[in-house]
Amino acid sequence: MAGSISLIKRLAGIGLAILLAACTVPQPYRKPVVELPTQWKLEAPWRAIAPNDAAPRGPWWSRYQDATLDALQTQALAGSPTLAIAAARVTQARAGVDAARAGLFPQVSLATREARLRIAANRPLTNYNAPNFTTIQSDYQFTFNVNYELDMWGRVRTQVESARVGAEQSQADLENVRLVLTADLAANYFNLRQIDIELDVLDRSIRLQQRALELAKARHELGVASGIDVAQQQALIDNTLTQVEILRRQRSQFENAIATLMGLPASSFTLATDIRPRQAPQVPAGLPSDLLERRPDVASAERAVMAANAQLGIARTAYYPSFNLGSLYGMDSRNLATVLQTPSMIWSLGLALAQPLFDGGRMDANVAAARAGYEATVSNYRRVVLTAVQEVEDGMLGSVALDRAHAQAEKAAQSAAKVLQLANDRYEGGVANYLEVITAQQALLNAQRQVSQLLGQRLLVSVFLVKALGGDWQGMPAAAKP
Repeated sequence: MAGSISLIKRLAGIGLAILLAACTVPQPYRKPVVELPTQWKLEAPWRAIAPNDAAPRGPWWSRYQDATLDALQTQALAGSPTLAIAAARVTQARAGVDAARAGLFPQVSLATREARLRIAANRPLTNYNAPNFTTIQSDYQFTFNVNYELDMWGRVRTQVESARVGAEQSQADLENVRLVLTADLAANYFNLRQIDIELDVLDRSIRLQQRALELAKARHELGVASGIDVAQQQALIDNTLTQVEILRRQRSQFENAIATLMGLPASSFTLATDIRPRQAPQVPAGLPSDLLERRPDVASAERAVMAANAQLGIARTAYYPSFNLGSLYGMDSRNLATVLQTPSMIWSLGLALAQPLFDGGRMDANVAAARAGYEATVSNYRRVVLTAVQEVEDGMLGSVALDRAHAQAEKAAQSAAKVLQLANDRYEGGVANYLEVITAQQALLNAQRQVSQLLGQRLLVSVFLVKALGGDWQGMPAAAKP
């Protein structure tokens, strides 16, 4: 027994020395550097601000002050299958962190065995002076096992770090799915509302065209107008009705898309017509550094770089020896009645060391593959960042351009209305043919549809810009709010 205690002390001393020496730092991580502009190409009404990136993204769609959109977004966040998949992956990744962290602790287990076995008489001899005999006996064994891998080179710690970063990436992916989901729903909703407004324009135009048709028919009956005037006006009405059917089909497609985003069957969802005018919120433009911290896809791309960096560190630890401490204590007896007696006691305590010597280049190949994977994630991170910068620039400049275009289109519609009035007056006075009226009607219809289309595009660009910025802009200083 004294010898056993001495052995335990020696092994414990070796283990303590190894633990104290285990100070190898895992593969260090350096954030990739991406060259960014110092400021955006700002045009009125944009201005540079310093948003608080730690603030939650919040329900950015509420800034449109549309109760129907708010209700649709709430239902989509609760019922979207895509969002549920991303949330499940976050839970899965967090469980993976717990599994990796378990490697930092000793693995303890209890085991029991009950067996009836026959030992062959023809087995190899262990003593030439003692012949073998066939024996049949029972074996009862109870053991308590403890095993622990000494993390000499940081392999286990790096695995934990890799799993933790992977969980953060999954969380960023969840935020990105939520952002994309709400942005897609808002885009489909505003497309649908733009069609509602355009259908209203067509409906008003059809009523105007029908009155013009009645006038043409009356003049034809009086003999002051030819039948071609009636035919031309009827053709214009038929063409406008065709456009109505096309727009109704497009509206149903957007309606079905909204239903799918909310997790509802398309056949069970309808959305009533609403032609109320809507205004896009003025979104302040932040600096590129603010943008990077706001966008979840950028955060996910950086977490991917960190995870790949950790995998490179894990691959490099394969070059170094592994150390494992193992111990066992238990009872082993051929009779159940004596299994708890002192002579039945068994134990072991040892340290195992394994050093790779030759593997045909497998470790080199694994390190090369891990390094290539790391470089790929760095390039992807830079691509995502540059894309983010481009999207914000496009959104800001596009919003300003569409505001100007919408204002100009409204002026054009007003001018077209005046032209139609003059054409009607000239036709009724007999100084112009009916083709001039038809042309003026078509020009007014096109101008009014362009106004509604530009309004819809302005709303879509505002959604695109909010998505590019990573969500709502809560947490800004009061003076910087729009």
